[in-house]
Amino acid sequence: MPQPEAASYERLAIVVVRSGGIAGLSKQWRAEADADHAARWRELVESCPWDATPAPTAGADRYQWRIEVHHGGAPVHQARLGDAQVEGAWRTLVDEVRQAARPQPRGH
Repeated sequence: MPQPEAASYERLAIVVVRSGGIAGLSKQWRAEADADHAARWRELVESCPWDATPAPTAGADRYQWRIEVHHGGAPVHQARLGDAQVEGAWRTLVDEVRQAARPQPRGH
């Protein structure tokens, strides 16, 4: 029988949506933590400055990013960032999610 903490983190999911660009298309990536990798995903999530998220910068043909963390199906963190703001811990989290998942086209 799994430990309660391990079972809890199995339901940790991170969703990254990139929209905009020249074609204005959206792509979505989703990564879900399994028991073996839950601690790593939690570390990545907690390293991001969720409470200090700046307003996304606007600009023609620039990507906009939406990052959501769900735990047990409920959203626990959300951030909207301009392309230039996806750096440091944000960039690490986005890159890890993108590597862990294949992009899913988003409906308009």
